Amino acid sequence: MTATSQSKTIRVVLVDDQKMIRQGLGYVIQMQPDMEVIGEASDGNEAIKLVGVLSPDVVLMDVQMPNKSGIDATREIMLLHPSVKVLILTTFDNHNYVVDGIRAGAVGYMLKDADSQEMLDLIRRAYQGEALFHTVTAAKALAEALQAQRTAVPDSSSTPPVLLDDLTERELDVLQQIAYGYRNDQIAQNLFISEGTVKTHVHRILQKMGVEDRTQAVAKALRHQLVK
Repeated sequence: MTATSQSKTIRVVLVDDQKMIRQGLGYVIQMQPDMEVIGEASDGNEAIKLVGVLSPDVVLMDVQMPNKSGIDATREIMLLHPSVKVLILTTFDNHNYVVDGIRAGAVGYMLKDADSQEMLDLIRRAYQGEALFHTVTAAKALAEALQAQRTAVPDSSSTPPVLLDDLTERELDVLQQIAYGYRNDQIAQNLFISEGTVKTHVHRILQKMGVEDRTQAVAKALRHQLVK
């Protein structure tokens, strides 16, 4: 996606306990005509406060930090500011980080040694509402998380979410495909339906789930066991 296709400057907050990491990321981001770094935080507590004050579009969130971890901070940010897109940023391609990040509401997972152009592309795509779990470990962890949801024994003490009854069987199929990160054309091919039909299903899914984009739908689906 190019800068010319952006309708506004993407406002980014950097969260990492290492100042050199923040400076390096900030330098690359500030060089882009369609992005700006509007704030930096060195731990999860600072990040929560900063997001509340600055209302960024995208947050690059480190995992291991003092005082409050990036996962915990992401969870609180999503509860308070669900429209913010959080990208988990870490040195380690760790299964648990991916699953915990997804459940906390993160829209993607990025390694610190990723190519700068890849990072910029992920920021732009996160801003546009895509789900971005593209490392080998992330893909495997997401698949296992979805499999666990399919095989889990229902908790009889809790009330099933009304959303499950609202979604049709085909919409649940499309939702599962979205959760795996497939694009509309790939979903159409996988389910043997037209791309236009996929777009209609996606629109209805977002409406019924009360979310703004696909990533919020994935996070909510995992939290409420909506994925088959």
